[in-house]
This record gives sequence, structure tokens and C-alpha cells, in this order.
Amino acid sequence: MIVDLRIYTCKPNKMATFVKIYEEKAWPLQQKYLGNCLGWYTTVEGPLNRVVHMWGYADQGDREQRRKAMAADPAWGAYLSAVAEADVLLEMENRIIAPTAFSPVK
Repeated sequence: MIVDLRIYTCKPNKMATFVKIYEEKAWPLQQKYLGNCLGWYTTVEGPLNRVVHMWGYADQGDREQRRKAMAADPAWGAYLSAVAEADVLLEMENRIIAPTAFSPVK
């Protein structure tokens, strides 16, 4: 298993707007295409205005196949346009991580 760790930094006072757009437009699509959400969080302490979510995949090929199918859905393009129009993000990053042998999530 691999985990796609995604960190989005929102503009100040824009995180709620981003989360609302995501929940309405992206969450249903990601549930349909990606399926294995390991967690979806917003920061409370530390660097603020951040959204962190993690998605589990069998391997990199599984990840690429699922994300490619999602990207082909016109509704995904509509989500991306809505985020761009709202101008809520400062930065997006993702990391591919793998669990250790003793990790509770395999």
C-alpha cells in the first residue's frame, strides 16, 4: 500500500470556502474514483489555513489509474474551475508515503 498525502494551504479566511467547494464538488467524485480516503483534516494548531487529506492505494499504478479516470470526468474540471475562480489557495503539495511494518494502517 502507498498513501498519497495532500496538503493545501489556503489564503487567510478562505479555508471554509475551499472546504465547502471541495465537499460539494470534489468529495463525491473522489469517493467514486479514488475510494480509499484515510482521513481529511483541517489544522487547529501549528501552521494555519491548511487542509490535509490522505488516500490509500494498492500501488502507484493503482493511484495513476484512479486519478486518470477522475481527471477525465467533466465534473472534476468543473471543481477545478470553481476553486480557481474562488481564488482560495496559496499552495498545493502532495507526497507519496508508505507505511512501516508496524504501522496500524497497512
